[in-house]
Amino acid sequence: MPRRRKKTFPCGHKGYGQVCHRCAQAKVLETQKEQVRAKKQREKREWEATFDNDPIDLRTLPPHVVTKARDIIAGLNDDRNYRDFGGKRLRHNRQIISIPITRNYRMICHDNGGVAIPQSVLSHEAYNVKKPGARSI
Repeated sequence: MPRRRKKTFPCGHKGYGQVCHRCAQAKVLETQKEQVRAKKQREKREWEATFDNDPIDLRTLPPHVVTKARDIIAGLNDDRNYRDFGGKRLRHNRQIISIPITRNYRMICHDNGGVAIPQSVLSHEAYNVKKPGARSI
């Protein structure tokens, strides 16, 4: 029985088969990486497109805050009371309503005849600084 010899493929690798399996596997992995990259880019474009429908700018916020803020905005648009979301009126200006989104974020709304109109979403630190009449130490 004659002994088999390894052959050298055009890529420079050596092996017994008709094609270089090492290069074929690398090509498959590269194709998979490209598909994942394209999927992530498509999802990012879709996510960015959702911000066009928001009444206030939510682009700089983390995704979990954006989804919760959108839920609150939708609830306010469906005539739900701001107190359903844990919102409170500020003591120094009763026309301003603060609704907690998460532990670190607040939504500022203005009262317009019993309807809360969202104005902005702030981090808790920015909220404390921006709050009119707040004492700064």
